[in-house]
Amino acid sequence: MTTYYLKLYFCMLLAFFAIDMVWLVLVARGFYQKHLGFLLRTDPVWPAAIVFYLLFVFGLLVFVVLPSLEAGSTKKALALGALFGLITYATYDLTNLATVKSWPWIVTVVDLLWGAILAASVGCLGFLAGKWLR
Repeated sequence: MTTYYLKLYFCMLLAFFAIDMVWLVLVARGFYQKHLGFLLRTDPVWPAAIVFYLLFVFGLLVFVVLPSLEAGSTKKALALGALFGLITYATYDLTNLATVKSWPWIVTVVDLLWGAILAASVGCLGFLAGKWLR
């Protein structure tokens, strides 16, 4: 059973990375540069980014995909995924909005929407992968 969870986690990690890279490279790069250019690093701290990806996907697996597989519900995977993404991205963005001088509210709104869409998508794909791997 452990190999099942590892395979499922890896499938979800690939899906998350692929979807998020499309967003970051094709859509968000200019948006973030426009609104946060004054804060952006020229070179990301990759270890921090990698740890975020690993933890976020683990959270999706535990709090979204496994309960949805138990319930046998794609709708549950979408709903829990959207809620998980909204809450986790809100933790970062609303904290920044509250504490970082000149943090743009539009970044918070876009990030909350993106977090919900991304997590719902990966949660649903994880649910489908989980059914397929069984």
